[in-house]
Amino acid sequence: MSRLTRIASVLMVAMLFTMIPSIDANSSGKIGQSTSGCNCHSTDAMIVPSITGLPSSYSPGTTYTLTWSSSSMSTNGQGGFNLDASAGTWSNLGARVKTVNGELTHSNDGARSWGADWIAPTIGTGDVTFNIAVLFSNANNGNSGDNWGTNQIAVPEGAPPPNTPPTVSNVALTPNGDVTTSQSFTVSYTFFDNDGDQEGPSQIRWFIDGNPAPTHNDAKTITGSSTSVGEVWTVEVTPHDGTDLGPIEQCPDSATIVDADSDNDGTPDGQDAFPNDPTETTDSDNDGTGDNADAFPNDPTETVDTDGDGTGDNADAFPNDSTETVDTDSDGTGDNADAFPTDPNEIADSDGDTVGDNADAFPNDPTETTDSDGDTVGDNADAFPNDPTETADTDGDTVGDNTDEFPNDATESVDTDNDGVGDNGDWAPNDPAESADTDGDDVGDNADLFPTDATESSDADQDMIGDNADTDDDNDGLLDTEEAILGTDPFDEDTDGDEVNDKEDALPLDATETLDFDQDGTGDNADTDDDNDGLSDIDELREGTDRFDTDSDDDTVLDGADVFPLDATETTDSDSDGVGDNADVFPNDANETLDSDSDGVGNNADAFPDDADETMDSDGNGVGDNEQKAQEDEDAAQMQLMIIIGVGLVLAVLGAVLFMRRKGGGDSEPKITTPLPVTEPLATSQPLYPTQSYEPVQPMQPVVAELTVENQWTDEAGHTWRQMSDGSNLWWNGSDWQKV
Repeated sequence: MSRLTRIASVLMVAMLFTMIPSIDANSSGKIGQSTSGCNCHSTDAMIVPSITGLPSSYSPGTTYTLTWSSSSMSTNGQGGFNLDASAGTWSNLGARVKTVNGELTHSNDGARSWGADWIAPTIGTGDVTFNIAVLFSNANNGNSGDNWGTNQIAVPEGAPPPNTPPTVSNVALTPNGDVTTSQSFTVSYTFFDNDGDQEGPSQIRWFIDGNPAPTHNDAKTITGSSTSVGEVWTVEVTPHDGTDLGPIEQCPDSATIVDADSDNDGTPDGQDAFPNDPTETTDSDNDGTGDNADAFPNDPTETVDTDGDGTGDNADAFPNDSTETVDTDSDGTGDNADAFPTDPNEIADSDGDTVGDNADAFPNDPTETTDSDGDTVGDNADAFPNDPTETADTDGDTVGDNTDEFPNDATESVDTDNDGVGDNGDWAPNDPAESADTDGDDVGDNADLFPTDATESSDADQDMIGDNADTDDDNDGLLDTEEAILGTDPFDEDTDGDEVNDKEDALPLDATETLDFDQDGTGDNADTDDDNDGLSDIDELREGTDRFDTDSDDDTVLDGADVFPLDATETTDSDSDGVGDNADVFPNDANETLDSDSDGVGNNADAFPDDADETMDSDGNGVGDNEQKAQEDEDAAQMQLMIIIGVGLVLAVLGAVLFMRRKGGGDSEPKITTPLPVTEPLATSQPLYPTQSYEPVQPMQPVVAELTVENQWTDEAGHTWRQMSDGSNLWWNGSDWQKV
C-alpha cells in the first residue's frame, strides 16, 4: 500500500472515532434495583447472587459480618451490586461499598465481592428480607455481554442473645486497717455488665470476725456506733444486673476496730472514766464526778461543800448557810431559828395567841384564828362560816349577797341570761337578748321585726314586707320559687359569694365563675373555648382572634374551621403551604403558589419563572432546555453535513486512486492529476475539492448519526431524565448522564 493511501486510511478511521458517542455507565453505584436487577444491561443470567454470614434466624440487636458475590463466575473483574434489607442497620462498610438512602451499593466498579456488618433490629420486628442484585461486567464500556442476577433471602427473628452476668472490681474499704469506734467506713466498687445492663441492685454482705452480720446487709457504710473494740470487719460484693447474679468478689481490705482517746488526755477511752473530759480520768467513789473536782472523792454521796461548814451539800439542809445544817421538821427553817423546831407546819407566832402563824388564819389578830370557808372573814364575824362565797344576806332571802343578783329584792335572786331581768319575771330567762314576746309568736320582741304581728318576724331584704309574705326575700331579682329550683339561698342575694348578684350570675353556685358566653354550662374561666367555635382560647390568643366571637373575620366560617381566621378572603389551604386556596395558583401543590409566566409550571419548579417558553435547565448552564434542544438540533444538522462532505471526500479520493491505477499502469510513468467530477451534496450545495488518485482503501464502516434529545423531564424524587432519538433513556447522576 502506498504512503498516501495509508495516510488517507488513518484520517478516515480517526474521523469515524470522533463520531462514536460516549457510553455512560453506573460505575459509582446504583440503588432501587435490588429486586428488578440491572435491566439496562443484557445478560445470559449465568450468575446467582449469594450472601454469606447470614444466620438461620437472627438475634435482635446482634451484629453479623456479611459478604456477598456470586459463586458461578470468577470473582476477578469489574462488577457492581445493590443490596437492601427490610430492617436493621449497616455499619463497618467494606472496600468499594457505600450506603445511599439506607441501601448498599458499590462506590466504584473495581470488585466482584463486597462486605459490611449488619446490626439486627429490635425484638418484635419479625422476618427480615434481603434483596440483592449483582452485575459482573465484561469491561467493554457498553451494556451488552454482561452478566447479572437477583436473589431474595428471608431471615426469621430468633431468640434474643442470652444474658451475661455482671462483674465487679476494685472492691475497697475506706478507711481500712485500724479504725476507731468514732469512725465510719464505706465499701466502694466498680460495676461492669458486658450487655450494658444497669446495676439492679447488687448484694453487699458484711462479716464480723468472719461471721455474717445480716443486720447490715446491702449497706455501703458502717457507722462507728455499730462497731466494738477488737472486731475485724470484712465485706464481699455480689453484682446483679436485674436478671442474674454475678460472681462474688471479696474485698481485700479489712477494718480492725481500736479504742480511741476522744479527749486526748493520754488515757484510752476504755480506761478513762471521762473519755470526753481532758481534765478527768478517775472517779474513785463512782459518783459521776471526777476526783479532781470532787470535794469528797471517797464519799459517793457528796461532791460539794458550798458554804464550807464541813458538811457536804447533799447532807447539809442549808448548803449555802454556814449557820445552819439541820432542819428537824423539814420546814425550810433551820432548827436554830425555828420557834416550832419539831412542827414542820410552824416556825412563828406573830400575835402571841399560841397558834402558829401558819395555822392561824389571822396571825396578826388575836380575836380570830379560824376561817372555815377561807373567805378571809373570821368565823366569828361570818354569816355563812362554811360558805366561802358568802358573808352577808342584806334582803334576808337566805341567799347571800354575792350570789343574789338582786341582793335588795327578796322576790328575785337569779338572772340566768344576765339581761337585768330576774328569771321569775323574764319571758326568756336563758336568752340575754330577749325578755318579752308581745305578739306571742315565740319570737322575742327584740328579734321580731314585727313584734305586734304574730304572722311575721323577719324581713331579710329589709323592704318592710315580712318574709312569709315576700316572694323575693333577698331582693336579688330571683323569686324564692326560682331559687328553690336553682338551689341558691333565697335569703342571700350572692349565694356563691363572688360579689355578683344571683340573678346576674350565669353560675350562681360557683364562686369561680360568673359568665358563660356560649351558654354551654361551663363558665368562661374554666371553658377552654368561650365562644364554642372549635378554636381553644389559648389558640385564639396565639392566633390573635377574638375568643368571644365565633367568626373573627366575618367570612361566615367559624374560627375553628377557618385556616385563616383573620383573613376574610381566605378560609382553606388545601396543600398546607400557608397560602390560601383563593390566592394560591396551585391550591393542591404545597411546593407552588405562583406562576408568573402562566406556563402551567410553578415558579419554584420553573427554572425560568418569567419566560413562558422555558421551564427547565437540566444541565444548569443558564440556557433553557427548549432553546438548547433547538441549538443541539442545529448542531446535529451541521454535523450531518460535515459527515456527508467527509464521505464525499473519501469517495473522491478512492475514485482518483482507481483512475490513476488504470491510467498509469506503472510507477515509471508520470501521474496526471485531473479534477474530480462534482458530486451532489446531501444537505448543502458545495463543490468538492480536486484530489490526486490513490491506491484502493478498505471499505468504510457505516456512519452513525449523533443522538439527539427528544424529551427531558424531572421525576417526583428530583431526578432528571432524557429520552434520546434512538429510544434509549439517560439519567443525570450529578456529574454525567448514565444510560439505563
